[in-house]
Amino acid sequence: MKKNLISVAILALLLVNLVLTGIMAFSVMSTNKKTAQLVSDIATTINLEIATDDPASEEAPDKVSMKNIETYTISDMTIPLKKGVDEKDHYMLASVALSMNKEHPDFLEYGSALQEDLIKGEIIKIISSYTIDEAKANTGVLCEEILKKIQALYESDFIFDVTFSSTLYQ
Repeated sequence: MKKNLISVAILALLLVNLVLTGIMAFSVMSTNKKTAQLVSDIATTINLEIATDDPASEEAPDKVSMKNIETYTISDMTIPLKKGVDEKDHYMLASVALSMNKEHPDFLEYGSALQEDLIKGEIIKIISSYTIDEAKANTGVLCEEILKKIQALYESDFIFDVTFSSTLYQ
């Protein structure tokens, strides 16, 4: 008799658990739908802000297909950095990769004969104006400044991206 009574109690608890789980699932579903709608609205808003009618964004590097990109690497440049708060000499060892558009008309003229020494000079001028902390924190800004200087040097935008393929600070 005791085994039968325990079985009935377990069955009753199982049914109560099943009902409570169902209630909880339905109450969470409506909240989940509202949260998903909120996330969707935020994502839509962000996409609208990113997509601009700025003509400069049409010239973005992502418009160049991978088959039309050629890279040129200037490796292992040791660049002295501006003295910071600690008044110690610091250096940056950097390898810089230049991405060039092979389909650009100026690539045929300049692409095979880049003036590496002139480019190194521009890179050194820009990087040496930063302290070690500024250089570590602003690598994106450094790349943008170097790109602008190189494009001004060649008076062309066939070089469309500058990245550090490796950096070491001392």
